[in-house]
Amino acid sequence: MPLNRELVESRAFGYCIRMLSAVIETENDEEGLARTLASLIGGAVEGVLRDVLVRDRGSTDQTRKVAEHAGCVWLEGADLATAIQRAKGEWLLFVQPGARLLEGWVDDAAAHMGRAAMPARFSRSRADRAPFLSRVFVRPDALAQGLLVPKARALALAKNTTDAEALARGLAVKRLRAEIVPASRKR
Repeated sequence: MPLNRELVESRAFGYCIRMLSAVIETENDEEGLARTLASLIGGAVEGVLRDVLVRDRGSTDQTRKVAEHAGCVWLEGADLATAIQRAKGEWLLFVQPGARLLEGWVDDAAAHMGRAAMPARFSRSRADRAPFLSRVFVRPDALAQGLLVPKARALALAKNTTDAEALARGLAVKRLRAEIVPASRKR
């Protein structure tokens, strides 16, 4: 599905697509990382996703090889602010390893970045919705539905936290129509 460039029109420069960097925090999740990276390919093909940074917390499995093979920037032991500063995009996409963005995410994210300055989350996949009582009584991970946020805002928030989960908690966000299949919770 080609990117609808009319949705991201910039008044100053004609058609201008805002660039996006993905930031994934991981530890020993090579399979989850591979699934997530596969779902990001559309963003790279459309020219929206500029780079992917993998912030590792001490993996001992093949997570590093998966990241490097995919061309990701590997950040071992880096703090959150450093990871954000290294990102090349104007916007950041925080996503958990194992989460999969579904078809249409690129257009929806690009449209949001072109017209809004507030953070956004993806909609939970209709096929993967938790039962009603679970949604009411179980507090979901703050990154379960990803987080799309301007880099400058993320950098300001990172001064008071050490990880992306804490950065995402409590933010007022817009809900995007594009869907995400959240990562499975580790027990």
